[in-house]
Amino acid sequence: MIYRLLADATALLHISFVLFVLFGSALVARFPSLLWLHLAAVAWGVAIELIGWRCPLTLVENHFRQLALQAGQGWSWIDLNLLPLIYPDLWFPGGFPSWGYWGIGIAVGLINLLAYRRIFLQQHFL
Repeated sequence: MIYRLLADATALLHISFVLFVLFGSALVARFPSLLWLHLAAVAWGVAIELIGWRCPLTLVENHFRQLALQAGQGWSWIDLNLLPLIYPDLWFPGGFPSWGYWGIGIAVGLINLLAYRRIFLQQHFL
């Protein structure tokens, strides 16, 4: 039971990080002190997709999931309903195409670039 809880907690942290990468610019508009933290998170998120690195949170989560399955614990609601949001391979039985990760990385970069452009123009941030 503990391994599944740890896996789920890691997955929730992972999803929170992905949401911060995608939508953290809205927080930066409200709390400008988050700018450098968000820019670092975006850089990491884009690099993960473009370079093909494995996120450390994925490795930790997979480790706990493997331990949970070895202990005879089944899949949780988070496994079945939330993980497909951050792991595109779960949507494609034959495997997610490698060019798709490039598309995700470029889209994340463009979303944030446009969001920051709007923030800087509206708030005269620089």
